Amino acid sequence: MRTAPDQPFEEPVKLPIEEALDLHAFAPREIASVVEEYLWQCHQAGISEVRLIHGKGTGTQRAVIRQLLMNHPDVLSFADAPPQTGGWGATVVRLKPPGS
Repeated sequence: MRTAPDQPFEEPVKLPIEEALDLHAFAPREIASVVEEYLWQCHQAGISEVRLIHGKGTGTQRAVIRQLLMNHPDVLSFADAPPQTGGWGATVVRLKPPGS
């Protein structure tokens, strides 16, 4: 079975749902969909706060993530992580409780 060029794996890659997600392993075009699915899974699991590690770089990934967070129905708030956990290279997201 062959996969499409933009889908390198035959099966979806399953990630553990933890309180932090390092986005360095994903291609830039995948970031929005990965974050969207991760936030949904965290919300369903009742996780109230997560950290998205996007790196500092040029700020492009941070901007993409922040735009997504501004419009996401499960997000209460978001901000730069504290300096000891990434500073502006990571975003801390507070999620609404499940069912809200």
